[in-house]
Formats: sequence, structure tokens, C-alpha cells
Amino acid sequence: MNQELDFMYIKYARVWIPDPEEVWKSAELNKDYRQGDGVLQLQLEDGKELEYKLDPKTNNLPHLRNPDILVGENDLTALSYLHEPAVLHNLKVRFTDSKLIYTYCGIVLVAINPYETLPIYGADIINAYSGQNMGDMDPHIFAVAEESYKQMARDERNQSIIVSGESGAGKTVSAKYAMRYFATVSGSASEANVEEKVLASNPIMESIGNAKTTRNDNSSRFGKYIEIGFDKKYHIIGANMRTYLLEKSRVVFQADEERNYHIFYQLCASANLPEFKALKLRTANEFHYTKQGRSPVIDGVDDAKEMSTTRNAFILLGVNESYQMGLFQILASILHLGNVEVKDRDLDSSIIPPNNAHLSVFCELMGVTYQDMSHWLCHKKIKTTTETFIKPIPKLQAINARDALSKHIYAKLFNWIVDHVNKALHSSVKQHSFIGVLDIYGFETFEINSFEQFCINYANEKLQQQFNLHVFKLEQEEYMKEQIPWTLIDFYDNQPCINLIEAKMGILDLLDEECKMPKGSDDSWAQKLYNTHLKTCELFEKPRMSNKAFIIQHFADKVEYQCDGFLEKNKDTVNEEQINVLKASKFDLLVELFQDVEKATSPTGAAPAPGGRTRLSVKPVKSKAGQSSKEHKKTVGLQFRNSLHLLMETLNATTPHYVRCIKPNDHKFAFTFDPKRAVQQLRACGVLETIRISAAGFPSRWTYQEFFSRYRVLMKQKDVLTDKKMTCKNVLEKLVQDPDKYQFGKTKIFFRAGQVAYLEKLRADKLRAACIRIQKTIRCWLARKKYLRMKNAATTIQRFVRGYQARCLAKFLRRTRAAIVIQKYQRMYVQRTSYKRKQAAALVMQCILRAYMARQLYKALLREHKAIIIQKMVRGWLARQWYKRSLRAIVYLQCCIRRMRAKRELKKLKIEARSVEHFKKLNIGMENKIMQLQRKIDEQHKENRAVSERLNGLEISHAAESERMRGELTRLRGAEEEAKNNANRVTSLLEELERLRKDLQNTQKEKKTIEDWAQKYQDEMEQMISELKEQNHLLKNEKDDLNRLIQEQSQQWTEKMQRALKEETQQLESDLNEERSRYQNLLSEHLRLEEKYDDLKEEITLAVNIPKPGHRRTDSTHSSNESECTYSEFAESEEGSRGGEDVSKGILDMSLFLKLQKRVSELEQEKQSLQNELDRREEQFQRARARDDEEHKKSRSAELEYESLKRQELESENKKLKHNLNQMRQSLRGQTEARSAAPGSPAYVVLLDQLNASNEELEVRKEEVLILRSQLVSQKEAMQHKATMTEPLPYIEDVQKLTDAKEISQAYMGLKDTNRLLESQLQAQRRSHENEVEVLRGELQSVKEENNRQQQLLAQNLQLPPEARIEASLQHEITRLTNENLDLMEQLEKQDKTVRKLKKQLKVFAKKINDLEGGQMDVSPGQTTDEPVHPVNIPRREKDFQGMLEYKKEDELKLVKNLILELKPRGVAVNLIPGLPAYILFMCLRHADYVNDDQKVRSLLTSVINSIKKILKKRGDDFETVSFWLSNTCRFLHCLKQYSGDEQFMKHNSPKQNDHCLSNFDLAEYRQVLSDLAIQIYQQLIKCMENILQPMIVSGMLEHETIQGVSGVKPTGLRKRTSSIADEGTYTLDSIIRQLNTFHSIMCQHGTDPELIKQVVKQQFYIIGAVTLNNLLLRKDMCSWSKGMQIRYNVSQLEEWLRDKNLMVCGAKETLEPLIQAAQLLQVKKKTDEDAEAICSMCNALSTAQIVKVLNLYTPVNAFEERVSALFIRTIQTRLRDRKESPQLLMDTKIIYPVTFPFNPSSLALETIQIPSSLNLGFLSRV
Repeated sequence: MNQELDFMYIKYARVWIPDPEEVWKSAELNKDYRQGDGVLQLQLEDGKELEYKLDPKTNNLPHLRNPDILVGENDLTALSYLHEPAVLHNLKVRFTDSKLIYTYCGIVLVAINPYETLPIYGADIINAYSGQNMGDMDPHIFAVAEESYKQMARDERNQSIIVSGESGAGKTVSAKYAMRYFATVSGSASEANVEEKVLASNPIMESIGNAKTTRNDNSSRFGKYIEIGFDKKYHIIGANMRTYLLEKSRVVFQADEERNYHIFYQLCASANLPEFKALKLRTANEFHYTKQGRSPVIDGVDDAKEMSTTRNAFILLGVNESYQMGLFQILASILHLGNVEVKDRDLDSSIIPPNNAHLSVFCELMGVTYQDMSHWLCHKKIKTTTETFIKPIPKLQAINARDALSKHIYAKLFNWIVDHVNKALHSSVKQHSFIGVLDIYGFETFEINSFEQFCINYANEKLQQQFNLHVFKLEQEEYMKEQIPWTLIDFYDNQPCINLIEAKMGILDLLDEECKMPKGSDDSWAQKLYNTHLKTCELFEKPRMSNKAFIIQHFADKVEYQCDGFLEKNKDTVNEEQINVLKASKFDLLVELFQDVEKATSPTGAAPAPGGRTRLSVKPVKSKAGQSSKEHKKTVGLQFRNSLHLLMETLNATTPHYVRCIKPNDHKFAFTFDPKRAVQQLRACGVLETIRISAAGFPSRWTYQEFFSRYRVLMKQKDVLTDKKMTCKNVLEKLVQDPDKYQFGKTKIFFRAGQVAYLEKLRADKLRAACIRIQKTIRCWLARKKYLRMKNAATTIQRFVRGYQARCLAKFLRRTRAAIVIQKYQRMYVQRTSYKRKQAAALVMQCILRAYMARQLYKALLREHKAIIIQKMVRGWLARQWYKRSLRAIVYLQCCIRRMRAKRELKKLKIEARSVEHFKKLNIGMENKIMQLQRKIDEQHKENRAVSERLNGLEISHAAESERMRGELTRLRGAEEEAKNNANRVTSLLEELERLRKDLQNTQKEKKTIEDWAQKYQDEMEQMISELKEQNHLLKNEKDDLNRLIQEQSQQWTEKMQRALKEETQQLESDLNEERSRYQNLLSEHLRLEEKYDDLKEEITLAVNIPKPGHRRTDSTHSSNESECTYSEFAESEEGSRGGEDVSKGILDMSLFLKLQKRVSELEQEKQSLQNELDRREEQFQRARARDDEEHKKSRSAELEYESLKRQELESENKKLKHNLNQMRQSLRGQTEARSAAPGSPAYVVLLDQLNASNEELEVRKEEVLILRSQLVSQKEAMQHKATMTEPLPYIEDVQKLTDAKEISQAYMGLKDTNRLLESQLQAQRRSHENEVEVLRGELQSVKEENNRQQQLLAQNLQLPPEARIEASLQHEITRLTNENLDLMEQLEKQDKTVRKLKKQLKVFAKKINDLEGGQMDVSPGQTTDEPVHPVNIPRREKDFQGMLEYKKEDELKLVKNLILELKPRGVAVNLIPGLPAYILFMCLRHADYVNDDQKVRSLLTSVINSIKKILKKRGDDFETVSFWLSNTCRFLHCLKQYSGDEQFMKHNSPKQNDHCLSNFDLAEYRQVLSDLAIQIYQQLIKCMENILQPMIVSGMLEHETIQGVSGVKPTGLRKRTSSIADEGTYTLDSIIRQLNTFHSIMCQHGTDPELIKQVVKQQFYIIGAVTLNNLLLRKDMCSWSKGMQIRYNVSQLEEWLRDKNLMVCGAKETLEPLIQAAQLLQVKKKTDEDAEAICSMCNALSTAQIVKVLNLYTPVNAFEERVSALFIRTIQTRLRDRKESPQLLMDTKIIYPVTFPFNPSSLALETIQIPSSLNLGFLSRV
């Protein structure tokens, strides 16, 4: 095959090469292969390069590896390359990476033992697989079981499920789950719970037939075939079990790490129970038969608990306690027998010591004598033709005999239990068909193989032959069905091997012959085998190194068998004397075990095998009565061959289904795959043979539509034709040149192996080229977009740069211009400054020069003047000189003396002056400090100058000089005194200055001290302030922290409390919902039991009263006659009720009253007794009427007085308020006139005008009210006067004329009704009067309160300023008047309504009186009045209709029949008011309540409830009917609540509706009954809706491509979808939406409550989401990226439907959240840790198991997608391990949310309801 695909061996192609460790290893070609190359250049996955040499003889190329897209397929036959490495790799990927243990291989289900408990076998999984086609769901044992169950029902042919595999591969578990599936989906046909019994047989058979081995903790040590019987309805009716090859040797021997059968350890673990004390059991380590394996405990298994399970299973199968204790007694005796010690007496004999404790217990338990048993355990009887000898046996033979007895007893016990299990499972009902489950051992090969392995492999050869023939038959049928030419496929036929074993002179025949020889031995038998088969059969070989072994070439492998022990095991002998001792036992059960020895065909026990190998026994079918006792001598091989032939006949008569169990490793590690062990088992179980047969023909099969959808990309548009078949043919002829590589069938295209891979390569190349082109285009577009973006960016940058440069240039120009201007002004300033400076200098120079010239001129003038003066003086001096010389002599002496004295005085003055100046120099600093002294010194200086000037003057003028000198002298003397005083004063000042300096120094020191202290204090203060600031800052921080902490804590506490409250609320809500759900489930269960009870009752009735032919016709005729009769009675009663109603109404009519008065005057007086009674009644009536009139007058007068007083008080108050208002207006007007020019005054005038207008209108309204009140009072008085005038006084006068007794009684009844009417009117008037009084009192109180409030406001206003007072008063007055106006308007409206009502009543009464007068004028005196007078006026009294319907008691059945049983929602009910039947029933119920008829109420409610149940039972599958009665039941329930009288239900009622409330009965109990009925109807509605939606969901939500072309079609294997049905569902998403629209429109049309519609829609969407998600979790082909997109689109369409219907808030969208998250999970990235975190946060509505399941199932549809790595899945599991959630994988689709019926009152008035004539309810009367 590989040579034909040599063009596929190109570079990068991947191949499989053999590997000693991994069996097969993947490699990649580094170089293209060319024809004739002897070496392939390969590179392994680890990067290592390798040269692979081809075999020069065959030149076979290595196997090609399948594309990654095909890896992990559900069906191995879907692989393009079918060979061993592809199968092994696919199984490994599914098992280790995807955690999938089931895989299809054609018709075979391959099951790999995970060694871990998986949540894939629950009831939810069973429900998910129930009814599904085998190819629709992922591989599962339930799928095989469903397929067999479906084919049994469809083809009416028995089925078989053949489960095979090695020990530890999981055969027993698979068979158990298959039986559990049958028991769950089929149920039982009777109440005997047969399915529970079938399942209960498993723990029993496991306890007595299973044991722990080194390979399996619960290994079945026998083979069994269970036939599960079904009746014609395919319910389980019983079962039958056949067993094969029980391993008896395990009873007496176990290898290391193995155990005996479970039942022994269960007994030892329960030894402390009181009922087991007599068995004298101990622990398992104390018994020889249970301690040899040194492994008495299995991890995770509680033997005591398993014992309880086993005992319960015995009880369920009918084995009572006494039999159970007998079984346990025998088992305990076997344990004690194993502990019996045998000792040597000599070499040839042995002995058991006396009083052996264990043997004593054995004999006690078995009821035999100690001496006999101890004797025959150590002796044997030898019979010859003449004598019988008793011979002792050595110790070894005695021990073997003891063990043989133990094995024989256990085998008998095993067969007895199997017989009783079959009796318990047997059914008396005739079996229609059965499904057989064969749990049998697989092919075995060990280092040492003996007789057991030979039998097992012989059975597997037979099963493999049957399997090959069946596979070949199916292939042939498929080819013939598709009408394609086919040739014989060469497959392995193992008939020669079977002939070698079972044919004449075969191995078994020679073995039986050797067993008959007196001195036969294993060696002689081996020689016979060599001589017979060694040269004649190729399948038989002899080992080179042994003469006691032989080799057989089986279909799976060569096996070498050791001949030692074959003869002994085939004989299987036991000491007959020991059996005789047991037969003589007093133990009844033991005797029962051995009583059928002569009739049994089963062999006795066998001796143990050497080396501890297993020993086997067979339980064949029961022997016939005519068989001889010689059959007891049949060998084990012969019996096994006969049993196997019977089994093969049974299997050949059924349709087989194959389950091959694989053991992944020998260490029981969970999800660990050992390729070597897997390949061995795959070769042994026939899976690879199936692959080889499939690969030899056309393994890949596609429908034309699938091929077209998958490979549409390889076609051109011109190749696509309307005929898809011709399109596929044309394309294939172009793509595949060799026509032998494919064949066209009727519906499918068949491909040779590898062709699909070639097509996938072409498709991938085309897609890759398209991707490259798309990438090229997109990259070009991206590059161009980037270029344009860069170009635009560069243009933008250039624009901005150029703009910036232009702005810089403009700025430079502006700055240059500014600089020039600045320079201009600066230079101007400099020049001007220089000019001004020069000008100023010139001016200064001119000024100085001119000043100098002026001074020079002045000096010249001064010198000239002085010169003149000098001349004058000189001339005067010369004149005086003469005078002087003349006087000189005279006065010379005087002058000298005087000069001397003056000099002396001058000297003294100079001295004093010099001292003073010195003192001044010394004390010059004090001048600044002593201001007064300074001023005085200045004055002295001035005086001194003056003196000096005077002295100068004196020197010039002598005459004046002397005088001046004298004055000066005097002055100088005074100055001297002053100087002395000043000196003294200066001294004191100096002292004062010194003292001040000292004070200053002290002050400075103090100041410095104070400054130091102040600085220190300031520093301390600053430090303290800084510390305080720091502390304050710290305190603020602490405060902020504390506040933040408090806030956070409060927020946390708030959040915590809110969370706790929310959780508590959610918990309470969940508890409430659970309680509701539990209650509603109980209701549904109750309803189911009621229906079942009714069905059983009907069946019993039918069984007891079997109708004769024709009797049913009589019943129907009788019932129709009864119905006609009843209808006529109903019509008559209806007419009578109508007549009575007319009469009763006529009595109360005024016209009839006047007519009766006229007739009374014409009647004769005949019966005195009636007259006396009438007189007495009349007197009582008159007295009562007079008393009432007086009370009415008093009350009316008091009312009038009260009204007048109230009116006067109101008028006085109103006058006072008006007076105050006028005064305020006047004052305000005065102020307004004074401030007429102020703004806003016109607005105020307008406001006053409005107030005046309002006041005037108020006055008018008051006058109108007074007028209306007076008119009303007058009308009431007139009515009372009229009623008084119409009192029945004329009756007393005219009674004497009554002659007819009938008429007198009729008149009396009329008067009685009239009195009752008048009394009711009087009571009504009294009530109205009391109401009016209360209203007036309330008005008076409100007026008083208003007056008080006015006074308070007035007092408050007086305290305000004038302007504010006026404004507040006006505002208050406006408010008061407005309120008063509104109140008066409201009262006016009420009065208007009352007046209109009274006027209408007056008109009606006037018209009736006119009609009555006209009628009296027309009727002649002799005319009879039996006919109705004015029937036309009766319908005019609609105002008296109280919303009740009256019916007679006998009309109840007709009411229920017409309104419930025969009412069809589609038709009559469509045109009715929504809920009309409920309204009619409630109106009938109201009348029964009104008349206080308890029995009528109960009868009506009971009939209604039973009738609704009856119609729902009859038409419960019709959604329209169920919806209709759900709506009406809820409306009836709401009416009972709305009119119950409870305040909580009367809030939204109108006054008229409150008057219609029930008055006599409390129907709360019936409300609960109706609520329960509504719940049952709701559940039935949901079930009906689910049955309609269920077939649409998977097809519409998952399979249909809503977005065409998104989902890709992958190659599929033999298990095509819809393999069990012919037609494929065509439902789409539009079908679902149309159906939802239908549901919604029907419920809306029936008037279903909106809240209830929301709950129904929520349940609908939950079912859609749950079913879709469950199928997604069980279908690997649906878990892809494209399917996620389809699901999200479909969900968006459903959400759009919700938005269109305004149902987004009903919670329906939330029910789809798991499905939405699953779809998102299929589309998100699944690589990094960030992706894992995102997935964990996103998928909060999915459980961990569901997330992991979706990730494991994720399958790439295209080669461009990647699988999810196992590391990523482990990361997800690690992140989600802390989640607390249910381990359940699937969503429960049977959940029904608890329904609530929120109270929804109706605004429809009962009195307005009209009954259509189409309802045929004319017998109802309106009341």
C-alpha cells in the first residue's frame, strides 16, 4: 500500500518508524523520496537526525502519519491512513490528552481502563444517550447499549454485547454499566422491580466470583452471559445468567499480592456481628485460605460495608435470612476446613490430631460427624472388580484431598447461588426478545501457560472467528447496499486453528482419550500430539528445548503450553466418600447442594495445579431427565466445548455488538498509557484485524453532501452543478487520476486508504495558497495604509514645520522692527538727554557767570559804597579827631582808668567765655538730647552776634559805642548770671544724662535679657509649635488613618453584612425555591400516582367487566339518550327559572304593586285566618313605619338645625375674614397711592382684581350650593311624602273583598316583599343620614381647625414688618381662597352628580307611572292579567345586575360539560374574553355563596377541579389545551383572592368590586387546592413544551449551519450520524424561534399572566441551553472554534427574540449563560497563563468538570487551528481546584423551576360580562 503513495513521501512529510521502547516513533523527512532510494533521511521529534534503511527485499516504505486534524477522532476508521501506529497514536492522544476512554473502531467500541472513577455514568449521562443515534454522540458504553436496545425494538431481533479483554481491563464494569443502562431506560413491565433485581445480581456475583489479582482489584474469575429479557413493549421482564470456567483453585491458593474471593473477606470483616458469632470467624490473616496472598485489604474498599450490600442484594432477590445464614455457614466452614492441619504418621499415611478445633467447627457447621470426616480426609477407598480397599494416603495427598473438597463445596455453592439468582430473575411473562451481555476473558499468554489458558484462548479463537465473519458480512452488506463492485477481501481465517483444537483427533479429543487410559499421563499425551500434528499442521509446533510442551499459532500470537497438569485438570476428581459424608449431613442446605449430583452435568472439584496456577470449572446447561449418570464422568474440556458451542449458537442467532477492553498499564496508574501493553492487547482483541479488513477495501466513506461541503474549496465555480453527485464525480476525476482509488455508491463515495489524506493535502495546499494570497493582499493593504499614514504624517509635519518657520520669520521681522524702533527712541533719548544735559550745563554756566558778574558788580558797588562810607567816616573822623584831640587830654585819664577797668573786666569775661566754649565742646553731644538748652544756646549765639555787631558799631561810632558798651555791659552782666545759671543747669543736666545713661544701660541689659528670654521663649514656642504641628500632623494622619480604617472597616462590614445578607437572602431564596420545587415535585408525583391509580382502576374494571360484543354500542346509545334527556331537563329548568325570575322581579316592580292593589279591591273575603294574619302584619308595619317617620323627622330637624348653625358660623367667620381682608386692602391701597410711582404697583392692582373676581365667583358658587341643597332637601321630603302616601293602607279597606285564597296569598307575599323593600330603603336612608352627619361633623372640625390656623397666622403676621405682613397676609389669603374654591368645586361636582342621578331616577319613575296609567286605561275590567305586562322594560334594569349567575343544582353537570369538557381552545375559546370560563365559574360560585348554599359551593368547586384534571388527562399532550386551562385556572384563583374580602387582595379593587366580595364562605383551602392544580398544569405544560422542543434543539442549535460556510466538515468513520434512522432531522434555528413564537402567541391569546409567561419562557430557555450544552459536552465533533461562533450567533438570535417580546428581564438570558461561556471557551486563546486566568474568571457559570471536558474535547476543524495542550488543561485544573461545586458533568434537563403565581387582579367588572350563545349556557340566569 505504501508503494502506491510514494508521491506523498516528500520533504516535511511525517512517518512512523518502529521503536523498541515506544513501539512506534514519529519522524519527519528531510529530503524527498525518489523511486529506488534505499535510505530515507529522517529527523525525529527531539531533533535527532536518522537514516532509515529500507528493506531491500520488500522495499516497503514506513507508514505515513495522519494529519493532525484527524488525530483524536472518535472512530479509528475515520483515519486516512489505517495501520497499527495510527491506531495506537490515536488511542494514546484520546486517552492521555483528552481523557477519553472510549473510541470506536468500526463496529467495535474500544474501552481503555482509566483506573480512576469518572463522572460519566450518572443518570444524566444515561438520559443524554437515551434515544440518540450511535454516531451522534461521543463513543460510550451507553451508546452501544442504546444501539442494541434500538435495533432490538426496530428489527425485532435479539442482540448481544460481547465484552472481552484481559484481566483488569474493565470487562465487568463495562458489562455492569450496560445492564444499568438497560435497567434505567427500559423500566419494568410489572411492579416487581425486575430492573433492580438485575442490578442487584451484580454485587452478589462479584462477591462470590470476583477477587483481587495483581492486575485488577476486582477481577472476574469466571465468564458469564446474561440474557436480559424484554416483553413486547420492550420493558425488562426478567433475566437469565450462564457462567463459564469458575476459577476454583483460587479458593485454596492465591499468589502474592492477590486475594481469595471477596465473600470470604466480607465474612471476616463482619465477624463481630451478633448473627455471625456462631460461625466462630476470625480475621482474614488467621485463615489459611485468605492469608496466602499477604494482601487482605484493598485500598478504598470497606469489606464490612460490601457485606451489607451483598446481604441487601440477597434480600432483594428473595433469598431470606435463613438461607443467607446457611450460605455464610458453608463459606465459614470452608475457611475452617482450610485451617485443618494434617500430620505425617509415616511415609505412606497421615493423621489429623484428635479434637482439632477447626475440624470440630467445620463438622459442627456442616452437620457431620467428626470421626467420619477426619477418617476420610486421610484415607481413600479403592474399588476393584471383586473387592474394595480402604487405603491411607500420605500427608501431601491428604492436603490435596482437603483442598479438592473445599473447591468442590465452593463450586456447588456457586452453582446454587447462580440457580437461585436465575429463579429470582425468571419471569412468568412470555419473553419477546432479549439482549445478551457476555463478560468473558480475553486472550491470555503468560510465562507458564496451562490448561486454563488453553481453554480461554480456545474460546477467544471461536469469538474472533465469529467477529471476523460479522465484520466481513457488514462490509459486504455496505458495498451491496451502495451498489459498488466489490472483490473478496483477504482476511485472516482462524478455522484451521479451531480445527486443531476441537476437530476429530484434535488436541481436546486426544486429551479426553488420554484421560480414559488407565495409565495415561501428560508425557504420553504430549507424544501423541507430536506424532499427530507436528508434521501435518503448520499452526502446531514443538519447542526445541522441551518434550512436555507445545506451541499453537493463535490469531493474536504464538503461545507455548506446558503439558504438566492437563490430564488432572481435565479429569477434575474428588474423593467420593467425602461427598457421601456431606450428603449424610443434618444441614438441609448442604444436602440440597449435593442432592442432584446424579442428575448434574457439572464436574466435581479438581486437584490444585502445580506451581499455584489456576484451576477451572464449568457450569453448563441443565441436564435432561433422560440422561444417564455416566455423564457425570464428562471431562472439563468436553463440557467446555459443548458450552462454547451453545454460546456461539446463541451469539450467531443475535446481532452482536463488540466492546474490547484495554488495560493501559500493569501498575494501575491513572491515565498512563503503555504502548507495548496496548499493542499486545490490540493485536489480541482483533481491533487491528478490523482495521486491516477496513483498510483492504474502501475504509473512508463520505456522503456526497459532506464531500461537497468539505472540498468545495477545490472546485471552481464552473465545476459546481445543481446535481451534487455529478459535481463530486467531475471533481474527483480531475483530482484523483486512478479510478481504482475511489468508488461512487448510491449515497456515498468510497475511498481507498490514504486518499482522504491526499485530498486533505490538496485542500490544505489550496487553503494555504489562499491564505498566502490573503496575507499578501492584507500585508499590501497594511503597508499601503502605513505608507499613506506616514505620508499624511510627513505632510502634516512639513505643514507644521513650515508654519513654525513662517511664524519664526514673522517674529524675527517683528523683533527687528521693534529693535529699530527701540534704537530710534533710545538714540533719541540719548541725544535728547545729552542735549538737555548740555543745555542744563550751559544754563548753569550762564547762571554762575551771570551770578559772578552780578556779584562782581555788587562787590564793585559795595566797594564804591564802602568807599563813600569810608570817606564819610574818614572825613567825620578827621572832624572828630580834632574834637578828640581836644578832648583827649581831658578824658585821657578817664580813658586810661576806664580802659584798665574794662580790660580787667574783659579778661574776666574772656576767661569765662573760654570756659564755656570748652564746656560746650565737651558737651556738644548733649545738645541733641536737651532741646530747650539748645534753643537757649542758639539764642545766646544770636545775642553774641548781635553784641559783636554792636561792638563793631561802637568801634565805628564812638558816641554810640559808649552807650552801647554801657548797655552791653549791663546785658553782659545779665548774661553772665544766665551763664552761671546755665552752667549749674548743665551740671544738673550732665548728672541727669549720666543717670539716664545708667538707666539706658540697665534698660538695654534688661532689654537684652528680655530679648534673650523672648528669643528663647520664641524658640521654645516655635519648637513647641513645630512639635505640636508634628503631633497635630501625626494625629491628623492617625485620625485620617483611623477614619480611613473605620471607613474601610465599616465598608467591609457593610459589604460583609450586605454579602452575608445577600447570601442569606440567596440561601433563603434557594431554600424557598427548593421547598417549592420539592413541593411541586411531590404534587407531580401525587398526580402521577393518581393517574396510575386511575389507570389501574380502569384496567381492573375492564378486566372484571369484560363487555360482550355489541354491549358497548348499547352503552353509547344509552349515554346519548341520557345526555339528550338531561339536556331537555336542563332546557325546561332553564325556562322555569326564567319564569320565576320574571315573577320575582315583577313583585318588586311598582307597576305590579299598583296592579295588586287594584286586584285586592275586587277580591272577596273567604278565609278569616288569612285576614287576621294580614291585619296583624299591617298593624305591625304601620307602627314600625310611624316610629321610623318620627325618628326620621327628629333626625332631619336636628340635621337642619345643625346645618343652619354651621352655615351661620361659617358666614360669621367669612364676614370677619372679609372685614380683615378689606382693611388690609385699604391699608395696602393707601400705601400704594402714596407710592404710586413705585415699580410693580400695576401687578399688585391686577392681583387685587383677581382676588375680587375669585371672591365674587366664590359668593356665586356658595349661593348655587345653597340653592341645590334646598332643592335636594325638598326633593327628599317629596320622596318621603310620596312613600308615605303609597303606604299599603288601602289594603285594609279592600281586604274584605278578597275571595280567592290563591290571590290573597299572592297579595300577601307581594305585601311582604314590599315591606322588606321599604325596610331596606329605610335602613339605607338611615345609613346615608348617619354618613351625612359624620361628614358635616368632619367639615365643622376642619372649619374650626382652619379658624385656629387663621388666628395663628394672623398673630404671626402682626409681629412682622408692615410690608412683609401685607405680603404674607395676601399670600395666605390667596392660598386659603384657592383651597376653599377647590373644595367648593369638588362639592359642586358631587352635588351635580347627585342631582343628575336623582333626575334620572325621577324620569324613570315618571315613565313607569305613565306606562302604568296607560296600561290601566287599556285593560278592560274583565280581562285576565296572567301574561306579562311589560316584558320589554325588564332589560332596562341592568343597574341591578350584581355580577352573579344562578343555576339549578341539576344543571351543574351541564355547566361543567359545556364550559370545561367540551370547550375547545381552538375555535370557540379563541374569540372569547381571556379567562371567560374562569369568570363564569366564579360568578356561579358567587351566587352559591350569596344564597349561603354550602353544599352547592363544595359541589361546584369539586366538579370544576375534577373536570379540569379530566380534560388535561385526556388532552394533556396538546399545548394549546394545557395553556388555555392554565390561564383559566390562574384567573379563577385570582378571582377567589380578589373577591375574598381580604384587605391585601382588595387594594386595587373598585368600590363596585369590593361590593361583589364573597360574604359567607372562606375558600382559602380551595385556593390552595387550585394553586396545587395550577402547579400541576404548569408542570404538564412544561413537559408538553419540552416534548415539542426536544427534537429541534440539537439540530437547530448545534448541527444546522446558521452562518453558512463557517463550520467545516471533518472526515468521519463508520459511525455516521443518523446511522440508526433513515431520515435526518431538518430542524433549524428558525424552527425553534417559530415554535417559541407559537408558544408565546398562544399564551398571550389565552390571557396568561405576564409573570407566568416569563417563567415559562425562562424554563424554555433553560431546556434549550441545558440540552445544547449537554450534547456539546458529549460530542467531540462539535467542540471547535467555528461551532463556538455558530452557537454564539444562535444565542444572539434567541436574545433578539427576547428583546422583541420584552422578556429580557425574565431571567431567560441568564439560563443560557453556561452555553454562552462554553461557546466563548471554544473561541478564546488557550495557550498562556494569562489565557488560563481569563478563562477561570470568564467561565464562572461552568463547573470545573465542564470546563476541562470542553478543553479536552476541543478539536481543530482546519489545519491552522491548534489543539489545547495537556499542560494548559492542568493549569486550569490547578486554578479551579478550590471551587466548591457539584462534580456532575451534565446539566439536569429535568429540572423545573418552582413556579409562583403572583396575584394579578382583574379590572374587568363582573356585571359587564356577557355570555356568548356559542357556549350553550342559556340555563344560567343573571342575578
